[in-house]
Amino acid sequence: MATEAQIVAGVIFVFTFALIASEKLHRTTSALFGAMLMIIAGTVMSFYDTSKGFGAIDFNTIGLLLGMMIIVGVIMETGFFECIAIKMAKIAKGDVWKIMLMFVLATAVASAFLDNVTTVLLMIPITVSIANTLEIKATPLIMAEILASNIGGASTVIGDPPNIMIASYAEIPFLTFILNVGPIIIVTMLISIFLLKWMYKEDLKQEPKHVELLMEKDEWKEIKNMPVLKKSMIVFGAVIVLFLVHHTLHIPIAVVALMGAITILVWAGIHPADALQHVHWSTLFFFVGLFILVGGVVEVGIMDLLAGGLEALTGGNLFVALLFILWVSALASAVMNNIPATATMIPLIAALAASPIFATQLASFHVNPMWWALSIGACLGGNGSLVGASANLVAVGLSEKFGYPIGFREFFVKAFPFMIITMLVATVLLMVSVGLQMIM
Repeated sequence: MATEAQIVAGVIFVFTFALIASEKLHRTTSALFGAMLMIIAGTVMSFYDTSKGFGAIDFNTIGLLLGMMIIVGVIMETGFFECIAIKMAKIAKGDVWKIMLMFVLATAVASAFLDNVTTVLLMIPITVSIANTLEIKATPLIMAEILASNIGGASTVIGDPPNIMIASYAEIPFLTFILNVGPIIIVTMLISIFLLKWMYKEDLKQEPKHVELLMEKDEWKEIKNMPVLKKSMIVFGAVIVLFLVHHTLHIPIAVVALMGAITILVWAGIHPADALQHVHWSTLFFFVGLFILVGGVVEVGIMDLLAGGLEALTGGNLFVALLFILWVSALASAVMNNIPATATMIPLIAALAASPIFATQLASFHVNPMWWALSIGACLGGNGSLVGASANLVAVGLSEKFGYPIGFREFFVKAFPFMIITMLVATVLLMVSVGLQMIM
C-alpha cells in the first residue's frame, strides 16, 4: 500500500505535469510552481524540505547548459552561421532538393555540437531569407530542419537536453556516449534523409526564381567580427577536445563548458551583460523546477515501486525492458515534451538497474544500455508532436514570426509518422548493438 507521503507527492507530480502539458502557464512557471508545492508539502509532512530540494538540483546539467549557451551566443554574434548557410545555398545553385539536403545535414551536425535549440534559432532566419530570395515555400525546409535537429542532437551529450540530463546523472563520458549512440543516430539520420525526400516530394518540385540574386551574395560580408570569431572558434575547438577527454582528466563536463565561456569573455574582451543575453534563463529554471519536483518523488520511494512493477511486467528480460524504455519514453516525449519525460524516467531506470535480476544482466556492460534506450527514445520521440521538444516550439514560433505559421495538426501529420519510422530503425539498431555487446 502506498503511504500518505507517496500519495501526496504523486498527486503533486501528476498535477504539475498536467499543468505543463496543458500550456495554461509557461512550462517554467508550472515546473517552479510544482517544485514549490512539493517542498511545502514535504516540509509539512516531514518527507522533503528545502535542503533536500536544492540537493536534488543537478548543477552539472545547469552549468553545462549555461556555458554552452554563452559560447554559442558569442559565435552567433560574429555572423559565422549566416556565412556558412549562404555558402551552402550557393553551392546548391537554387536546387530545392539540394538546399534541403545541405540544410538538413548542417542542422543535424550543428545540433550535435551546439544543441538543437540553438541550431534552429540560427538556421530558420537564414532559411527564410534564402527561401524568400528564391520565392519558394520555406515551410518544408523548416519542418525538415526541425526533424533533423532532434535526430542530430541525439548523438552527443550536449546535443539535446535529455542527453545532458542522462550523461550527468549516470556520469557517462562524452566519448563513450558518442561511440554508443552516435552510430545508431548516423544510420537513422541517413535513412531519414530519404524519408524526408519522399515526404516533401511535391514541394521539392518548386521552380526557384532569382537564383542570380542568391549567387551574387558575398557570404563573407556576413562576418561582423573576424577577431572574435577566430578566438571563439579556437576556444570552442578546445572545449570539444576537453569534452572528449574530460573523464580521463577527472574534470566535470560542466566545468569544461564554463571554463570555455569564461575564457572567451576574457580573451575577446566581451562584457558579461552582452554574453548573458544569449542565456535562455527560462530553460535553466525549468530544469531547476523539474529536478526539485522529481527529487520529491524519488525521496518518498515512488520510483522504487514503479521499478518493481516494471520488473514484473518485463519478466526480468533486459531486451523487453529496453523496448519498454525506448517506446514509453518516445511516446511520453511526444505527449508532454522530452525534458520532463526524461526527468521522470531517469530515477525509474536507476531503480530498475539496482534490482538484483537486472543488476546481474547489466554486469557485463561497461555502461547500462537502458541509458541509450532512454536517450534515443526521448530525443527521437521529441519529433512526435509540436510540444515534443524545445527545438520544435522555438522553431515554430520563429517560423510564425517570419510569416510561415505551422499549426499543431500540420506538424503532427508529418512529424508523428516520421517519428515512428525513425524509432523503428533506431530500435532495431540498438537491439543489434546490445546483442553484439552481450556476445562479445
